[in-house]
Amino acid sequence: MSNKEQMLKDISIVDFILVEFALYLDTHPTDRNAMEYFNHYSRMKNQMVKEFSQKYFPLTKDLAESNKEWRWGAAPLPWEGACG
Repeated sequence: MSNKEQMLKDISIVDFILVEFALYLDTHPTDRNAMEYFNHYSRMKNQMVKEFSQKYFPLTKDLAESNKEWRWGAAPLPWEGACG
């Protein structure tokens, strides 16, 4: 597995964790420990996505920033696979 593939896999794992915490917090909104974990993983995912976007291609349009060129189109097309 390439570094790019591993980074995408790690991002998807953290994203899954965030979805699960969000579902839990929907029914347990006063659980401070769960909220702290959610915030921790949210910061972690933001950092991971930012690093991936800088190294390979932006995963969202707001991460396409560059002072050299517009990078949003640098991502592979869906039929090319996420890792190109």
